[in-house]
Amino acid sequence: MTATIDRRLSTAAPSAGPRPDARLDGIRAKVERGERLSLDDGDLLFTTPDIWTVCELADLVRRRLHGDVAYYNINRHLNYSNVCALSCKFCEFYRKKDEPGSYTRDMDYVKDQVRQAVENGATEMHSVGGLHPYLPFSYYTDLVSTIRDTARELGSELHVKAFTAVEIVHLAKIAKVYKADDRASGIRWVLEKLKEAGLGSLPGGGAEVFDDRVHDEAYKGKIRSDVWLDVHRVAHDLGLNTNATILYGHIEERHDRLVHMDMLRRAQDRALARMGYKGTVHLAPGTRKDNEPPHAESGHLGYSGDEGADVPEITLTHPGTPLPERIAFGSSPSTKCQVAGAPGYFQTIIPLPFFPDGSELEHLPGPAGLENLRTLAIARLMLDNFPHVKAFWIMQTLPMAQLMLQSGADDIDGTVVWYDITKVGGSSTHQEVNVWTLEKAIREAGFKPVERDTVYRRVQRDGKIWRSV
Repeated sequence: MTATIDRRLSTAAPSAGPRPDARLDGIRAKVERGERLSLDDGDLLFTTPDIWTVCELADLVRRRLHGDVAYYNINRHLNYSNVCALSCKFCEFYRKKDEPGSYTRDMDYVKDQVRQAVENGATEMHSVGGLHPYLPFSYYTDLVSTIRDTARELGSELHVKAFTAVEIVHLAKIAKVYKADDRASGIRWVLEKLKEAGLGSLPGGGAEVFDDRVHDEAYKGKIRSDVWLDVHRVAHDLGLNTNATILYGHIEERHDRLVHMDMLRRAQDRALARMGYKGTVHLAPGTRKDNEPPHAESGHLGYSGDEGADVPEITLTHPGTPLPERIAFGSSPSTKCQVAGAPGYFQTIIPLPFFPDGSELEHLPGPAGLENLRTLAIARLMLDNFPHVKAFWIMQTLPMAQLMLQSGADDIDGTVVWYDITKVGGSSTHQEVNVWTLEKAIREAGFKPVERDTVYRRVQRDGKIWRSV
């Protein structure tokens, strides 16, 4: 069945169909001009009954950025261990050491997973796990290098996307390089060692919701927002791209989601300024520098990366603005390697709905379908400097991902194969779809499927042989 949203107003009596909300007219004008939305705008987007217009505006932005293209990739997930020192209330994944169901993978298992991934044409290995209290730091560098080297022995270059910000801080602590008064240096040391071993980028997990009240009630003991953002800032300094997530639909308020998005887009402002993008700089309350057309030719607007420095508001949704992957990998689509010294940035936002089953919060209902659709559409509208929005089909389902492609998303993730973090509707750890199914879902939603690699370069294939262009 083809997924679609009928946005046409009913021709019957006015009470028979949805009515447009005139309060959204100002937001529409901002979106059409490529201007940043305020938190008040976001509150209205969350409360208006006119979800059709919310989705329509998000679709306008995604088509301005990506036209009729929708991305997927051939990837494989590897959860190296579910043993975790934390006990987050929303998590069904974690186990304690020697608890039934606990596991920690050895390198023979990792090699076997890499062989299967290469055999199936994967371009990415995505690896995360619990905060294992007993594994040495060398386990993690061995994990990354084993993935890289095994793939190379088989004639492939698997991109290693691994370790959330929460895990990176944990690794700094077990390596005894983490200092509370200088955490950036320990984070940098860990990321440099992992990068030497073959780490290519960071996933976006562990962000949950950036709010201290929610943090203390639902996942106390996990790093707070400032530390999570520090990890990604250091990764960007080292030229590593990263993703970001938001876990919603549990004990947070809708406004908390908006604050989370605002914190992410301000961090992205800093990353894009380092790349040379120009935008509107807030000099003082009530004053701002005239907006310049965003570009990546030269200039940093005096921004040095220091806290408190003037930070430009940079909107990629401004018509004609180049996407950062074009800058990072050169102006030619045939450029294979990242420009030497180019900083990293946030690639995509991935809204993740909370699933209560099996967790300490299973008394909560979790978000319904319309809330999922609305939250993703608002993420596309609020995160104006994130090039991509992902409808992660594992947690949204393929039918919902189709609707989300029409409401702001341009990516539905990949083949996955194994996913042990969240299981939708009682599904098993083996959660896999093939390329044919992904492409069919994208076409049914009205878009052109394009296979990408981890950093959103297009993939060309000759059987199992592939290259990024």
